[in-house]
Amino acid sequence: MRDSGFLKKREQLSRQFLLLITLIGGWIFLQFGLTQLSIPHDAMIFALLVLFLFIVEYFPLPVWNGTVTISFSLVYAIYVIDGLANTLVFYGIIVAAVNIIERRPLRIILFNPGMHIVSFYLAHLFNQTFYPLLPIADVSKVLQGLIHVSMVIIPFYALNNLIIDLVLWIRPQVYPFNVWKRKTVQEINSFSISAVYLVLFYVLGSQNRGQIDVVTFFFFFSPLVCFALLSSIIANLKREKAKQKALFSISSELNKKIAATDWLTFLADNLQEFIDVDAWILWKKKKTGWELSFADGPVATKPQLSYDIASAFDSITRVTVYDYAKKDAGPAGQFFTEEVGSLLYAPLIIESELVGMFVFGRVRTRSFSEEDHRSAATLGNQLAVLIKTRWLFAEQEKRLILEERNRIARDIHDGVAQSLAGAIMNLETAQRKFTKAPDDSFRLMVESTEKLRKSLKEVRESIYALRPYPTERVGLLAAITVKINMLRREHRLEICLETRGPEFNLSSMVEKIIFDICQESVQNAIKHAEASRIDILLSFQKENVLLKVKDDGRGFSLFQAMIKAREHPHFGILHMNEAAEKIQAMLQVDSREGSGTEITLTVPRMGIEGRELHDQAYASR
Repeated sequence: MRDSGFLKKREQLSRQFLLLITLIGGWIFLQFGLTQLSIPHDAMIFALLVLFLFIVEYFPLPVWNGTVTISFSLVYAIYVIDGLANTLVFYGIIVAAVNIIERRPLRIILFNPGMHIVSFYLAHLFNQTFYPLLPIADVSKVLQGLIHVSMVIIPFYALNNLIIDLVLWIRPQVYPFNVWKRKTVQEINSFSISAVYLVLFYVLGSQNRGQIDVVTFFFFFSPLVCFALLSSIIANLKREKAKQKALFSISSELNKKIAATDWLTFLADNLQEFIDVDAWILWKKKKTGWELSFADGPVATKPQLSYDIASAFDSITRVTVYDYAKKDAGPAGQFFTEEVGSLLYAPLIIESELVGMFVFGRVRTRSFSEEDHRSAATLGNQLAVLIKTRWLFAEQEKRLILEERNRIARDIHDGVAQSLAGAIMNLETAQRKFTKAPDDSFRLMVESTEKLRKSLKEVRESIYALRPYPTERVGLLAAITVKINMLRREHRLEICLETRGPEFNLSSMVEKIIFDICQESVQNAIKHAEASRIDILLSFQKENVLLKVKDDGRGFSLFQAMIKAREHPHFGILHMNEAAEKIQAMLQVDSREGSGTEITLTVPRMGIEGRELHDQAYASR
């Protein structure tokens, strides 16, 4: 509590210091504005210098991760030509106008011009006091002018930076050395540019080049104004480019991390590159309610949402800003500390569904611009897609687990359970006939033993199926090759595998379904078609992956098979077709009684480059 009170005292002291500088600057402004303001020496030159001063102040010069104005040479020109009063009044008005246009807080709008007025007025007093004491009567006018410039510009920059340093040191926020160093370097650059320009001002002005009029001032100061203007525009373009690059980087990385668990850490590490904020909180909306995903910065309490706050979130359908968080901070205001001055709410909405809420905070009031609104909305849209996609992945995973459970249940019901039931019935019958018909009992026991062996084999296969899928361990082609070699040894059949084109990676689901359909087609040809030869073609084409399984068995009526499949569901043609539809593939079955069967699976290849390969329409024997 003592630390909190100390921080509040420092905040109050910094505000009092801001107010003091504002009042002193305002008093000087009013004193000169009301009593000593005079008509300009040359109205055209004065208007031109004021216009240039406004442009240079409005378009600051980009310097090392920041900006700084190079307007002092224009201020000094007005000071030399039209006196102190006109300089202070119009300098203060221009600085205030720029701050108003930039939508800065009221205390900053008043403090910035007050600070510049105080600094320049004290620099003027320093010059008026010490300049006449210097023994410079015998030196050239150019040197006198340079000394005059030095005795104004050096105190001005020194006082200006001293006031800013005091404000930053008094306030409760940490003022690290690297920030002071960066600010000082920026001001030294501004000082250097202004000093060089004022040296040229006196050197060129001392030469006899005819009448000095508004055209002369225009051509002299226009390079400075153009330099500031172009530098600011280029800097803005670079910032936009950097922001677009940051958005692309964040979007690309988040897309890669859709299935990963560290996407929030990545977002926290890279957020400042896209939108500069002091605090932020991200909530995700689930079926069970709102869940906190991440929070950083001056967050007051653990952001657990009540029912009222959650309902208030549901009513926010677009980017919403609260410029004065201490008066009205919106539904999430209680989760930020008092130092946060403005909040921006960015709802994560996709297809009119609210899936999350992103709240950004800044220490300064009215600090979120239209550009920040667009950035937050863009990031919100990206995160909405990511959260929705992760939710769909989770739902798909649940559905796949359910389907796998149903498949295991079907396999047990249609295979092991029926075999065990038949074996039990045979053993019961053999038990009844044991004394009267021992031969029949022995035959039934043998049949039951075979059924039990078959059931044991099916149980082992089911256990093996629960392990990592063969395609996940060795790949599609290798898994099919291993399976074919095993079937050759087990059934002593002629099974030929032909491959075309270089193998390329497919998704695990696609490889699994291709393998399942190939395996089921071969098993059906062995169990039901009584085939003596099976030909398999696996072709990796430019636009498709083609699988053909052809046997020389007895074939079947497709119509009768479909009716039978509906009455006795199992993993047959219907389930193979359902599996193919999951990967947008096309399954074609061509069979006639007595003419064998050909099953063709065509899987579209999406977004993978490769050379074009031409295949025959069927796998030859």
